[in-house]
Amino acid sequence: MALKARTVFRIVVAAAAVGVLAYQHWHHEEPAATSSADSAPITTQTETKEPSQPARTWQRGTLTFKPCELGRPGSGARAQAWCTTFDVPENRDDPHSRRIGLNLAIARSDAQVPAPDMATLLAGGPGEAATEGWVILAPAFAEVRKHHDVLLLDQRGTGHSNPLSCKNAEEASSEDNAFTLDLDKVRKSVTACLDEVRQKADPRYYTTTIAAQDLEDVRKALGSPQLDLIGVSYGTRMAQQYLKRYPDSVRSVVLDSVVPNQLVLGQDFARDLDDALKKNFANCTAVPACKQRFGDSMQTLYQLRDALRANPHKVSFRDPETYETVERPLSEFSLASVVRMFAYQPETAALLPLSINAAAHGDVGPLLGQAKILNGDLSGDMNNGMSMSVICSEDADLLQPQPQDQNTMLGNHLVDALKAQCGVWPHGTRPTDFHAPLKSDKPILLLSGEFDPVTPPRYGEQILPGLTDGRQLIFKGQGHSLLSRGCMPQLLGKFIDKPDPKLLDARCLDKLGSTPAFIDFNGASP
Repeated sequence: MALKARTVFRIVVAAAAVGVLAYQHWHHEEPAATSSADSAPITTQTETKEPSQPARTWQRGTLTFKPCELGRPGSGARAQAWCTTFDVPENRDDPHSRRIGLNLAIARSDAQVPAPDMATLLAGGPGEAATEGWVILAPAFAEVRKHHDVLLLDQRGTGHSNPLSCKNAEEASSEDNAFTLDLDKVRKSVTACLDEVRQKADPRYYTTTIAAQDLEDVRKALGSPQLDLIGVSYGTRMAQQYLKRYPDSVRSVVLDSVVPNQLVLGQDFARDLDDALKKNFANCTAVPACKQRFGDSMQTLYQLRDALRANPHKVSFRDPETYETVERPLSEFSLASVVRMFAYQPETAALLPLSINAAAHGDVGPLLGQAKILNGDLSGDMNNGMSMSVICSEDADLLQPQPQDQNTMLGNHLVDALKAQCGVWPHGTRPTDFHAPLKSDKPILLLSGEFDPVTPPRYGEQILPGLTDGRQLIFKGQGHSLLSRGCMPQLLGKFIDKPDPKLLDARCLDKLGSTPAFIDFNGASP
């Protein structure tokens, strides 16, 4: 039986950066006309309302916004914003091509007269939507919004910007059992997805550089403010590509969980995961009670992997949400996917020694039950079609199996699956300088988690030599996606107000550290 398409993507999709997505509740009306006029005044912000009634429209540049509510699937959390739709050509080289509507929102500043520049959230993935992640990330921007509006643009192919979704194909593939990696079945699933997507889109035109053109057109229509780019994971690639092509449009940049331009997405995933696991497990062995309880967790993990490689099988456990007994396939592939998911954040990484030890002794409930809570259904959180458009156009031809990765947790299966997918999915064009290192004199702040399993600190170190005004902050004991960690929300506000990375006092981050490994489900050792 084959590794189902959604399970492949749980391992394949390039860094589910923010890990949060939402549903944009407001249904937009007529699309706003595209404007390329740089002369549109930034200060054109007017509201239309009746006496004693809330504002019903808000004008920014040439765009008219209406009140809307942003939410998160499966959650009652909501955030208020102002929304509109922005019309762009799908194929920018063909004026007669299909028109697509980009979904955008603005979380307005608390200030009566906000700063002229706009903070801009660039979501991760590739495949996440900025408007859908805002509910969870909004608290990290509380200080920013004291003086700045925040722009949330769903990148083309995500959220409500003509999403490249293939739900029918994914639902059909979900009946497969994840025991072996059958590349023929992977290709079949991708073909079914492509057939569905082609009914409303040409996947060749959903790449990072085309999306950067979209953002520039939106900026001009908003009155040509300079942008403070705040990218998370894949969003850091978007930020660098936009900065490279439109440097005068950028005031400052924050790159959270950095993806350097020269990185080929997927090439280092196996190495990065094993490196992060070794660092996390070292925290356990450094504590006598943890070492005595679990011994060498990395060795236990690999022994479990080898046993599942020889004998993949179905397992039963109690669903932590419904309390019903469920049955799931457990193989080396599903184990790698679950462990990688745990490693993203320190709170869940702290559960790994305990959960792996339990699974090795026949109790998979802690591992798979927690994974279900964390994961939910990534097919709803990540737009797989858009992910393939990005990776297949920008990285796949450069991917090569690494002999040294053969026996890692992920092995070369990820590279094999990506290349199989991209053998089917259409490829867009990639500029010749796409993977060239970033060179910039803009103020740029890099954020890296010490234990990040997908964008480790060495990625930030690759970017720094090309920056004349850059600085990297290392978050001790932390994983992926750092904007909300510790005092970072306060630092983010200070940096956007006054973008001087070298003068930013970041000593408050020294209070961060590793989350102690759980000895049992009551917590860590005293």
